[in-house]
Order: sequence, then structure tokens, then C-alpha cells
Amino acid sequence: MAGLSVVIVTQNEQDRIGQCLASVAWADEIVVVDAFSTDKTVELCRAYTDRIYSRHWDGFIPQKNYALSLATRDWVLSLDADEQLSGQLQTEIRNTVVSGNSDCTAYSMPRKTYYLGRWMLHSGWYPDRKVRLIRKGSAAWGGLEPHDELQVNGKVCSLHGDILHSSFRNLSHHLRKLDYFTDAAAGELVKSGRTVSVRDMLLHPAGMFLKMFVLKRGYLDGMQGFVAASISAFHVFMKYAKTWEKQQPREDTAGPGERSSR
Repeated sequence: MAGLSVVIVTQNEQDRIGQCLASVAWADEIVVVDAFSTDKTVELCRAYTDRIYSRHWDGFIPQKNYALSLATRDWVLSLDADEQLSGQLQTEIRNTVVSGNSDCTAYSMPRKTYYLGRWMLHSGWYPDRKVRLIRKGSAAWGGLEPHDELQVNGKVCSLHGDILHSSFRNLSHHLRKLDYFTDAAAGELVKSGRTVSVRDMLLHPAGMFLKMFVLKRGYLDGMQGFVAASISAFHVFMKYAKTWEKQQPREDTAGPGERSSR
């Protein structure tokens, strides 16, 4: 069928899903795959679509591929619940879908993140291009958790309007996501057989800070740029530290000379 399907995966996003859905309310079809939210996410989604499916969360990649499989239109736009389309991007996507005569299989678009009261325009966070609009059946989500990406079989072209991204509600939320993401990344490193040294935990975090704050001009993002670079460095440290931790031998009993108390 001609037209546009929008697919979104959700879990407890009642404070952000409304803005996301409002920016795509004009689409021919909206499909939501919800991981059994315990807040009002599903109730809010019902105001925009009746195509809401419940599925236990087993990672970004399988969840998003399941959502893609439910789309029925010729073009599919995949969004996260903390994203919305700018006015310019809405117009560009409408024109792309209506024209239907492009030789492009997919489109990338810049993503702009709002962080601690500021739009981040440096630090390596912008333009942060993402492939999100595809012809149905031409792409699938792949990569390594939690860094999923749409892998396209065909020509990728560019749009210019921004996806507006509200990834972190506050610093506490940023740290909670860091804990989740570093768990997933460490698990992938362990699967790959990667060993970790003190050198990794010293040099890679420092390199990340210098890259973001100096080379990517994070200093132009003010205090937010400094905080983002610092937390990103800590993210890298925790990824390697958790990998090292997971590779340590496990004892089923207490250590030598120790007794567990009840």
C-alpha cells in the first residue's frame, strides 16, 4: 500500500510519547510496540492509533525489527519514543512519500539532542545523522546492543530537517541509562572474547573526553558540553570495567577462611 507507516517502540514513556506521536499524527499508519508499560504510555498512544502491540523487551534490535514487520505501507519511518520530527522534516518526509519517484531506498536525517536545558550543536552530538526512513522490506535493524542501526540494502539519500531528541530527562536519568547501556556493551565485548587491561580503562576514557570536549568543540556547548564529555568518558570506563568484572572467575562458595552467615 502506498503511504507512510510510523513504527515506535515504547516502555514507560508517558512524559515524552505525546510529543512524538503528535509530530507524526498525519501519517497513514502508526504502529506502537510496547514492552508492558506500567504508566499511561499505552493510554496516550490510543489517542493516535489502535495498532498497539505488547511484547516483552528482549533488546533494541529484536524489538525494533518486530515493529518493522508490522508496518503495511510502502514507506516506513522508525522513531524512538523520545524523538519527534521538526516541522521542516515533516514536510520533507511528506514530499518524499508523495512523490514516490525517487531512486533512493532509504533516507538519513540529522538528529539534534536537548540536554540539560540546551540544544547540543557540538560535542560530536550534532548532526548525528540517523537512517530512519526506508522503503518497506529494504532494511533491518542490526549492529551490536545497545548501538542499533538500520542496515539498508540500497541507496541512502539525505534529508535536512532535524529529528528532535530528548534523550535524558536529567543527570540521574542519564546515569541510569549509562548503567543499562554499559551492561549491554560489556556483554557484547565478553561474547567477542575481548580482554581488558588497565591501559583500556585509563586511555580510552581520557581519549573520549578529549575527542568530545576539544576535537569536537564541546567547549562551545558550555557547561553542558563539559558534563556530556565527562559522563561519556565515565561511560567508556564503566564499559571496560564491567567487561573485566564479567570475566572474573565466580566462586559458588565463600572465599578461603570465610563462612556465609544467615
